[in-house]
Amino acid sequence: MADKAVDVDGKTARASRLLARGERVTVRLPDHEPPRTLTPSHIPLTVVHEDEHIAVIDKPAGLVVHPAPGHWEGTLVNALVARGTTLSGGAEGRPGIVHRLDRDTSGLMVVAKTDLAHRRLGAALAARHVHRAYAVLAWGHLDESPTVIEAPLGRHAADRKRMTVRADGRPARTDLRRVARFEVCDLLRAELHTGRTHQIRVHLQHAGHPVVGDPVYAAGGSRRITGPGRGRAEQLERLTPRQALHAAELSFRHPGTGQALRFTSEWPSDLVPALQLLAGHVAPAPGLAYFGFFGT
Repeated sequence: MADKAVDVDGKTARASRLLARGERVTVRLPDHEPPRTLTPSHIPLTVVHEDEHIAVIDKPAGLVVHPAPGHWEGTLVNALVARGTTLSGGAEGRPGIVHRLDRDTSGLMVVAKTDLAHRRLGAALAARHVHRAYAVLAWGHLDESPTVIEAPLGRHAADRKRMTVRADGRPARTDLRRVARFEVCDLLRAELHTGRTHQIRVHLQHAGHPVVGDPVYAAGGSRRITGPGRGRAEQLERLTPRQALHAAELSFRHPGTGQALRFTSEWPSDLVPALQLLAGHVAPAPGLAYFGFFGT
């Protein structure tokens, strides 16, 4: 629609147009265009493991995973191309990408370097044999720990960039366990059973405990906290430059050898001031290992 190539009942449709039953949609397909080339982007990457089959990356916040409209360059894929990493075929513009992280979510992800590795990792992911655990700061306190959230997710009817819980959405399950309880929020371990877009962020908002620092699903942010904790909540919000969500643990069987692999990533440096504020008594810098995150 952004290219004005879609008509609804004979009139050019805007990208935000919502369809009604019975309307006639006409799409004018453009002439075949050659595939885009991947421009190398010299962006430093933290590679925690690499062999001839796979690479495991600790992605920084702010880095888009693969090229897409609005981000054709400067992505993780472009950075991998610049360092000469061999990548599997994958979808056009997404070579090597088995699973994704949101731009402002940091942490571990595995990249396939061969087509065989990509197929096997994709099958393992679909069979839920790839284990992913995230560290997250969530406003308020869980009523129970552990907690399971099962709620189907789909696109928001009015804002297609957002996801929401909806009855006709795709099944989604997130397991939550409290790692530490602070005055205004919990440090949680979130484990994915499915990998829907924005899943943890939307599920926590749905449960009434949105991710601290989330610019989209904040549901009021620090304003949710009343009473004597309000000042601490506002301080925390100022010290959280993006959503406090980090892919801290990743485990799977190697697609070539079958060996069990497990990788961990500590709490990221840009979110350390927020955790220091919450922990208070810990010096010099509290981390996930200190709170027993990797042992739960």
